[in-house]
Amino acid sequence: LQMQSIASTFRRFYATIPGPALVARENSTPRAVRLRRLRKGTKFTKSDLTPTDRARYERLKAKGELGRPGKEMSASQWIKSVNERRSRVRGFRQQTTSEGVEETSVVGQKIYLPNIIFRLVRNQTPPGKPYNPFEATFRVPLSITKTDVRSYLLSVYGVKTTYIRTDIYRSPLHRTATGSYTTKSHKTYKRAVVGLIDPFYYPLRVEDMEPKEKEDREKWIEEKFGIKQTEWQQKYELLRLTRSDSRNSPGWKWRGPLVANRAQILKLVAERRANREGLITSRVREWQEKRMNNEPIVIPAKSPKPTGDEAKV
Repeated sequence: LQMQSIASTFRRFYATIPGPALVARENSTPRAVRLRRLRKGTKFTKSDLTPTDRARYERLKAKGELGRPGKEMSASQWIKSVNERRSRVRGFRQQTTSEGVEETSVVGQKIYLPNIIFRLVRNQTPPGKPYNPFEATFRVPLSITKTDVRSYLLSVYGVKTTYIRTDIYRSPLHRTATGSYTTKSHKTYKRAVVGLIDPFYYPLRVEDMEPKEKEDREKWIEEKFGIKQTEWQQKYELLRLTRSDSRNSPGWKWRGPLVANRAQILKLVAERRANREGLITSRVREWQEKRMNNEPIVIPAKSPKPTGDEAKV
């Protein structure tokens, strides 16, 4: 009821749609809808009218309700008047207090927003195709309808939408202790793909960032959420529960990350090799610069190892 009251207060309206948003709306239309419009001979035009508004305009024009013949309202004039009627604010009144000050008061009872969660996720972009900034994807509860999504985005965030398409993702079957199969409710969700008037660019993934920006982002994530520390603690607890209580290894104890296994040994060897190669590269670059500047290259002589008598002294 609350969402219906919001929907009745804020009617659906179409603002002036820019060219890129119009193209994005047409390209993202489902294939079945495009085929149906192709059979009917309708498609998106460069005007602000949707196919539904276009059909309504032609019907009113045929009835003669848009003016006298030859002086009818144009399509842009008609949709402008419709948008003004759709987007007007209802439920407010200007009144004057006893002190002579004009103030705006709300007419009717208060409307409280529902306790629902709209989760913004990244759009599904096929490989090799650019990201569509005139489209946003949300994960919403199963009980939310398209009208609820439109009213919620408009009333809470002031986001104007051109289309909304929803689909439901069902949870896979999981086997229970009794042997039966069931789904998990928290893994079932509804996806809402919303067309936008204004472009919105989703933040870059960590993998797509520049090295410096990626390092700062990973550092911030680690400071705020401690993901690596949590993974280390989980690994430690798993080893402690599986090794320390085992009869086969009663004397096992945690030795930290420097465990003498093959993977760790190869990792240390690779790090030392990289350090050695980096030192050699820097020394060769230094000698090349000295040679270009006609500077002498001095190689320090290696001091001989002390003999037995000298070592004793």
